[in-house]
Formats: sequence, C-alpha cells, structure tokens
Amino acid sequence: MIPSLLKPHPEVWVYLAASPLSWLTLTLVAYLVADRISIAFNRHPAANLVALAALLIILALKATGTSYETYFAGAKFIHFLLGPATVALAVPLYRNIERVRATAWPIAASLGVGSLVAILSAVGIAKILGASHEIVASLAPKSVTSPIAMGLSEKLGGAPFLTAALVIATGVFGAIILTPLMRLLRIRDPAAIGMAAGLASHGVGAARAFHIDSTAGAFAGIAMGLNGALTSLILPILRPLLGL
Repeated sequence: MIPSLLKPHPEVWVYLAASPLSWLTLTLVAYLVADRISIAFNRHPAANLVALAALLIILALKATGTSYETYFAGAKFIHFLLGPATVALAVPLYRNIERVRATAWPIAASLGVGSLVAILSAVGIAKILGASHEIVASLAPKSVTSPIAMGLSEKLGGAPFLTAALVIATGVFGAIILTPLMRLLRIRDPAAIGMAAGLASHGVGAARAFHIDSTAGAFAGIAMGLNGALTSLILPILRPLLGL
C-alpha cells in the first residue's frame, strides 16, 4: 500500500491530471534526477540515463494511478520532437563527411551486415519461441530509432507502442554492454565503437558513445541515421521471406 501522504487530494489531482504541463514537467524532472544519479555513479553503464528516467516515470504513474494514455496525452510534445531529432542525425554525417568518404566501404559493409543481423536474429528467435505475428512484427525493427521503428511496426502489423518499448530496451541493453564488450574484443577504434553502438542500440547507444569519445558519438549518430534509412528500405522487401 502506498502511504496516503503520497497521494494528493482528489480534487487537486483531477486538476493536475488534466494539465498537459504536469506530465511534461514530470518527464523533464525525471530526466534531471536521472542525470544526477548517473553523474553520481560516474556515468557507469549500468546507471543508464534513459532507463533511470523511465523507471522514475513508471513509479510516479504507478503511485498516482495514472494511465499511460493520460501521461502520453500530456507529454506528447516530447514525442513530437523525435521527428526533428531524427532529421538532425544528418549533422554528424555532414561534420564527418571526409572521414566517412575515406571509410565508405567498411561503413557500408558493417551497415549491411548489422541491419540484416538485427532483423533476422530478432524475427528468427521470436518465431522459434512461438511468438505471435504481432510480437514478431513489433520486434523486427527494434534496432532503429523510435520514430522509424514505430512506423515500420505499424505497416508490418505490429503494435507501435510495444515496438517503442522494445526499442528502448534494446538501446539500454546495448548501452550497458557497449564498454565491457568492446574491451573484451579489444576494439579501441572510436569510429568502430561508434558504428557498433549506433547500429545495435540507436539513440541510447549513441548517447553512451558520446560519453566514451566524441568521434565514437559522431559515428554512432551516423550509423543510427543510416541504419534507420536502410532498414526502412530492406524490411518491406524482406517481409514476404520473413512471413510478416
């Protein structure tokens, strides 16, 4: 049972719940608190900023008995910003265009392999485990950024909001294992680390890559943008072969 002191007076809560600004404020406060916690742990991979902020929001919604639909109706402005943020991925590509040109073939090879492996492994494992068509379709685009993944999921017959949750989970997991995995494999090239992060764990991985090295972060942004574009092209083509 949640102590009654944590619950606002019914009339007050009705007013706050009806105000979109309340949920927008909650989201921003959760981010700031999560950022402080992450800093306190010296940006340790396990103290992932996105995961912590999401947990704080979930606890707040649970404590107040608020549905996700009510929360999203107030915080959808942040969701709207995902579109411009996705378009802005062109910025790191432009700033590093010379290095991208010099490593075009390795980038193209890693992009193709990474995109295919992400799709085929997710769909294959889900089907082996007997997942429904909706879950399989929701899983297929899990390794690209949320706006693109949700659009692809809807066209494939999946559940966009389930896809969004899977995208976040994929990103958080990738961000947590990025540093120890790269150390284990003895990969030290910032560009290679960034490509791996952006391909496998999109924006959350890219944010982690920026904490490692600015070049790694730039290449993670490039990989995330290119992987989103490539997945949008090849997933519809692979749809009949995947049985989606």
